[in-house]
Amino acid sequence: MTQDAAPTLPPLGRSTTRSDLVAASVKAAILSGRLQPDELLVERRIADQLGVSKTPVREALIALTSSGLLTPTRNRGVAVRRLRPEDVQQVYEMRLLVEPWAVGQAATTGTFDVAVARDALEDAARFVEADDHAGLSLTNRRFHRTIYSTCPNELVVRSLDDLQDLTALGTVSLLWERWPTWRAELEEHREIFAAVQQGRAEDATELMHGHIQRSITRLRAQQARAAAGG
Repeated sequence: MTQDAAPTLPPLGRSTTRSDLVAASVKAAILSGRLQPDELLVERRIADQLGVSKTPVREALIALTSSGLLTPTRNRGVAVRRLRPEDVQQVYEMRLLVEPWAVGQAATTGTFDVAVARDALEDAARFVEADDHAGLSLTNRRFHRTIYSTCPNELVVRSLDDLQDLTALGTVSLLWERWPTWRAELEEHREIFAAVQQGRAEDATELMHGHIQRSITRLRAQQARAAAGG
């Protein structure tokens, strides 16, 4: 990221504090692929680009490091985290433990925003046709969150927020480079949406479980081949 290059970070939006604003901007740049894995983040450059002091930038980078999107470097800086296949597998295994339950709860309560979820699906279809994987990854994250965020357990929601950030990072930087599954995943999302909208909690739970498990199965098979020297 050079000072002469076109801006990498999106404009600041609305949030609670300046450090929250900076964190949201940097996160969006990471999850959309504008900031790449292993890319070093320099406090002064980010502060200059966003028009803030270094203090909220430092606070934002600390928060993003805690959430797992950034990783410390040897020179005491931070860089965008590069996820290994085993890292992504662990993220999906954690999601498997809680997200199907959360989606089942959303189907039971019927409190999720149908219009927002439907809009996300429509946006996803356009991104699939445009072969825009960065936009699709962010839209998929929005779809998942629209549903699970209405479950009655805030701890689960906060945990899934962090896991979905890592999922978005791993999807663009690793999974879709190996497995072109975006069209199949869009159809799975449509099935999950229909089950939640119709209040079919058991079906919604099973569909989400299968949706996540398929990625775990692919990752495990790939690692088994690698271990066998294939």
